[in-house]
Amino acid sequence: MNAQTKHHPQEGHSQDGHSHGAGCGCRHGQSGHAPRDHHEHDSCGHDAHGHDPHTHGAHTHGASCQHDHDQGHQHTHAAHDHQASADEDTGLAVATAPAGAVVWKVYGMDCASCANTIKTALQRLPGAGDIRISVTNETLALKLDRAVTQETDIERQISQLGYRPERVDRSDPTARPTKEEPPRAWWSQPKGRIALTAGLLVVLAYGASLVIPQAAYLIFIAATLIAAAPISRRAIIAARAGAPFTIEMLMTIAVIGALIIGAAEEAAIVVFLFSVGEVLEGVAASRARAGIRALANLIPQTAMLEAGGALREVPAASLAVGQIVVVRPGDRVPADGKVEEGFSSVDEAPITGESVPKAKEPGADVFAGSINQDAALRVRVEKAASDNMIARIVTLVEEAQEAQAPTERFIDRFSRVYMPFIVVLSALVAVVPPLAFGGAWDEWVYKGLTLLLIGCPCALVISVPAAIASSLSAGARHGLLIKGGVIVEKLAGIKTVALDKTGTLTEGRPEVTDVVALTGGDDALLAMAAAVEAHSNHPLAKAIVSRAAAIPANAGKREATAVRAVPGKGMEGRVGPSDVFIGAPRFAAERAELSGVEETIARLESEGKTVVVVTTDGAAQGLIALRDQPRAGAAAGIAALKDLGVGAVMLTGDNARTGAAIGQMLGLDVRAEMLPADKAEVIKTMAAEKPVAMVGDGINDAPALASAQVGIAMGSGTDVALEAADAALLKNDVSGVSQLIGLARATMANIRQNIAIALGLKALFLVTTIVGATGLWMAVIADTGGTVLVTLNALRLLGYFRTRNRETLALRQAA
Repeated sequence: MNAQTKHHPQEGHSQDGHSHGAGCGCRHGQSGHAPRDHHEHDSCGHDAHGHDPHTHGAHTHGASCQHDHDQGHQHTHAAHDHQASADEDTGLAVATAPAGAVVWKVYGMDCASCANTIKTALQRLPGAGDIRISVTNETLALKLDRAVTQETDIERQISQLGYRPERVDRSDPTARPTKEEPPRAWWSQPKGRIALTAGLLVVLAYGASLVIPQAAYLIFIAATLIAAAPISRRAIIAARAGAPFTIEMLMTIAVIGALIIGAAEEAAIVVFLFSVGEVLEGVAASRARAGIRALANLIPQTAMLEAGGALREVPAASLAVGQIVVVRPGDRVPADGKVEEGFSSVDEAPITGESVPKAKEPGADVFAGSINQDAALRVRVEKAASDNMIARIVTLVEEAQEAQAPTERFIDRFSRVYMPFIVVLSALVAVVPPLAFGGAWDEWVYKGLTLLLIGCPCALVISVPAAIASSLSAGARHGLLIKGGVIVEKLAGIKTVALDKTGTLTEGRPEVTDVVALTGGDDALLAMAAAVEAHSNHPLAKAIVSRAAAIPANAGKREATAVRAVPGKGMEGRVGPSDVFIGAPRFAAERAELSGVEETIARLESEGKTVVVVTTDGAAQGLIALRDQPRAGAAAGIAALKDLGVGAVMLTGDNARTGAAIGQMLGLDVRAEMLPADKAEVIKTMAAEKPVAMVGDGINDAPALASAQVGIAMGSGTDVALEAADAALLKNDVSGVSQLIGLARATMANIRQNIAIALGLKALFLVTTIVGATGLWMAVIADTGGTVLVTLNALRLLGYFRTRNRETLALRQAA
């Protein structure tokens, strides 16, 4: 688990003493995460089947409860950093705004240069620290010492730089700035109007040059001054705030130099192209933000609230936990909740990526933003608007975008040295040849100014964050959450995926498949076992009790007394005059002779079934076999990993024969009979050889998740699935793992393309500048054009899944 997961050692984490094995689907709770199964016990009779350890169900126990944690579970994972948190250069495992941070929406911040200018200016203010800026989200988060600096000081500094800040309440993920405006057309924005004005003046100047050349020169100067004024103003303010080396300053120097040497025409074209570039950057940034905005807009504005026997329409944001809403066919669910009444199908594709609508009945969970299809549902609200699934996804993605990937941090550090170097180099190019070799001043000053513009690192700086932001948005819209650029980089390098069996590769709902009574009948054996298992909440116990419920009434229902857990081994109790024990074969063998049934046990286990033995008074009474069916798409998901060249291995606490049978069905290697701590050791060993990802339910595989380079939680969008690991699959589909890795690899390929574009254009135009073939306006194209190309290339990732779906369809048609 990661550092965000909150554990409370004082609160009731327990395992019921069961040792049912990976086939059992056990889970343990986690304080603060509202686990699905919450049971209260005053004096905890732990159930303890000996079918290989696992944990389950959140329990709140009385003071007399004896917890059994002998199976290696580690409940303190605050230090979980996936080998990253100790090294600043590798970043945090989870990207979040700093604890206690103040957050602003910063309007007009749509390029990497803007962000760097703001960050540099704010770093000079005392009391402002841990500054994190997301261009994609237009957000600024920082820690503030109010004894030294107030929020108004921060806002004043940002406003002076030419941007509009507005506070955001991060404690409410659905909160949005009160003055937030809908996206405006580019031509109606200040930068758009300036670009249009400058463009018209340039066209007018060229027209005038055919008639009155002197007038054309003056019009070029006018176009230059109009377009350069806001640029120069920002440059001066940034320099005064401590950020002298900005793109605006480089542009200002270049324009002034061009006017001094009489190149008014090129000065006008330079500022016009720069203005156009700013407009295009704004449009591209707006498109990147639209993906997450569309997700947030899935939640309906209103809901039909049931109160006093009548329905009334209310704002969805005003719904409180416990209220009842009616969701009609075709309506979107207004809040996360639980179905109280009704049967229908609900399309959860916008949230989890599941393509097939899910059947809902009383007791089923529903997510805000999902679409009800068949019939009306009465839904009890279980989450406030600020805590529903979509709000949490939006917040997680926004916070992930605020964190920098290692590549991005390197480029930022590089640019801080690179910018002053370019200024000095340009100055040397402008003055050394005329002074030392008698070169023409106009020619070399012109080359120096051109080099100054070519050297702007904007395209390079934006190359990584633009790709990461698009990748995170694309994943979130398909039920794949990745917590930051550092995780994207790690996912791209994964060579092996280890998967927990229960609840990941299997359904997590075992069913009784065989009953083998050695004495008496099958029904009598089931009734005896169910009498003891009724005191347990273990999934295998539930399956046995459920099967026993179908026994005819005349077969007789048994009652058990003195039931207790045998920690790590099984359950025992008294049924009638007999002492009954139920546990795994290896533990039952300690109490009864099993030589007569060993072949039967081996046969059942070889079929992928988990076997429990029922004994009474030291004699074996029979066997009960259960099987947890593999998920429908598990085999396809493993095959998809192999297509990517990624190995797959199943880790299970179940016996070797059962594990091997399931591994053969799914086509992957198996490590069986493992405790949770054993899984962690195996992961560490594998990770020492090649990068490993661990996939589990985000709860009962905490040690293994913590030991892998990337921990991936899978499970229907639960709170734990969102917080427990570095990445989460909101749908119970193993194919999501290959989709995560594929998206990460596509992202890193996109980043490499972006860096190649940025550096390639600069190298090309640097050569043409030296030989005198490049003018100032071409230098601007090299910078601004490169920035636009890089951003547009990054935006291609938003359509990654559409492209993949088309390719898959084409392959199927060809086959």
